[in-house]
Amino acid sequence: MPDGLTAIPVSVRIPADMIETLDKIAAGMDRSRSWIILDAIREYLADEGQEVLDVLDGLAEAERGETVPAEEVLAAARARIANAKAASE
Repeated sequence: MPDGLTAIPVSVRIPADMIETLDKIAAGMDRSRSWIILDAIREYLADEGQEVLDVLDGLAEAERGETVPAEEVLAAARARIANAKAASE
């Protein structure tokens, strides 16, 4: 656990076969079961969890009216493509 962080105990029911797998991995890495679980949660939060947070942020922006009409986005994309084609000729 990183220094300076307060750890809060959490209870979770995990199937026995998963515990056996966690224990094998932990033993093979010379780490604790808790370390393996915490590492997995960190990975999840950084990947899939962050995607959920990004979607929630986008929904909040849309609710505040902070959007750009699709027509403007498409027009900007078409202009960039045209500029890139012209620059490459």
